[in-house]
Amino acid sequence: MPSSGDAAGRRPHVVLIPSAGMGHLVPFGRLAVALSSGHGCDVSLVTVLPTVSAAESKHLEALFAAFPSVRRLDFQLAPFDESEFPGGDPFFLRLEAMRRSAPLLGPLLAGASASALVTDIALTSVVLPVGNELRLPCHILFTASAAMLSLCAYFPTYLDANVGGVVGDVDIPGVYRIPKASIPQALHNPNHLFTRQFVANGRSLTNAAGILVNTFEALEPDAVSALRQGTVAACFPPVFAVGPLLPARSPAGNQPKDPAGYMDWLDAQPARSVVYVSFGSRKAVSGEQLRELAAGLEASGHRFLWVVKSTVVDREDAAELGELLGEGFLERVEKRGLVTKAWVEQEDVLNHESVGLFVSHCGWNSVTEAAAGGVPVLALARFGDQRVNAGVVARAGLGVWADSWSWEGEEGVISAAEISGKVKAAMGDDEALRRKAASLGEAAAKAVGDGGSSHRRLAEFVRLC
Repeated sequence: MPSSGDAAGRRPHVVLIPSAGMGHLVPFGRLAVALSSGHGCDVSLVTVLPTVSAAESKHLEALFAAFPSVRRLDFQLAPFDESEFPGGDPFFLRLEAMRRSAPLLGPLLAGASASALVTDIALTSVVLPVGNELRLPCHILFTASAAMLSLCAYFPTYLDANVGGVVGDVDIPGVYRIPKASIPQALHNPNHLFTRQFVANGRSLTNAAGILVNTFEALEPDAVSALRQGTVAACFPPVFAVGPLLPARSPAGNQPKDPAGYMDWLDAQPARSVVYVSFGSRKAVSGEQLRELAAGLEASGHRFLWVVKSTVVDREDAAELGELLGEGFLERVEKRGLVTKAWVEQEDVLNHESVGLFVSHCGWNSVTEAAAGGVPVLALARFGDQRVNAGVVARAGLGVWADSWSWEGEEGVISAAEISGKVKAAMGDDEALRRKAASLGEAAAKAVGDGGSSHRRLAEFVRLC
């Protein structure tokens, strides 16, 4: 039910403030369209320029062109000397620049005549004071899993009780134990830039007006329930499970082009015969691991669509596929594999009937898109929250995860034989896996449909605006 706004009948005006990276930007764009087209809100999206990646720039251009009802608020960052953090990840550096520039948001937001703010978790501790000064309710969109939100909320308490100790298993009240090996790599270093940001944001969560999470109750029942009941952290704000946030469908004339021809290729494949392989837009895979993955896919004998990423920032990706994947690989798999470095519309791929398995890094957008498509996942976590997310995948029955597989910062690579074996098993006779993934797809559709749990939660949020 759309909100009627205030007593004078004005529509709520929600200003969204995302952070850097496609994993954060995509769900904010989807939320913007959902609020604007389905819940009766005026919506503005704060856009920080220049973006870190070309993918971000293209996504924003397409969003504003297709949905002119979503207003654009450009935001100029203050000068930031990146040499303060030599060798820093470009996305972490952008987050830090945004955090330091947050006080400059005041005039921009005041001029927008907003009725509520929704900011990214990465900016929570610095945007909440700006919202308070303007007397605007400030909510958070948590773009990762509810399990990861519970870790973010509880981690400061864990550190306070473990002063000076190393980070081990974290037993989150009401949720479950997250093993040391699944804790994001940076959080093991108290001086890491990400750790400082993460802890500051975690301590600020209880000051938010509410928290929207891109998940749904059937996927993470324990974590959603514990967060709502205040079991994870006392005095916690309302939690709205509003996912899976669905792709914003452009008018027909604005559909993205397909230079790689992947949709035509998928159309020509038998049902449930294709293994889709993608590790997202955020991190690169090492050359050695790329070659092992190539050999594993070849040895599996299955058809596959593989999106390859070899650099952190896409503008720097100039390597040829042939040299990345090994001599003769592309020629040998030509009749049953399509390999591309181009951007693909992942949700379209995952909803195609020819796709039977998703080999994924388990970035949260990828997990929710797989769940919405009812596609089983083979988890190959690489970085950050991805082992936590892989644990969600395994617990929910959406897919399988070999938790002994290495990830960034650990010695060794996952061998071609291991990858081939897991692909063969998941694409074989595991009917229970396929049934469970399909049932989660049905639950996701029900959640976001009229009257579903996620649809109702988003309407509840709008009434607060």
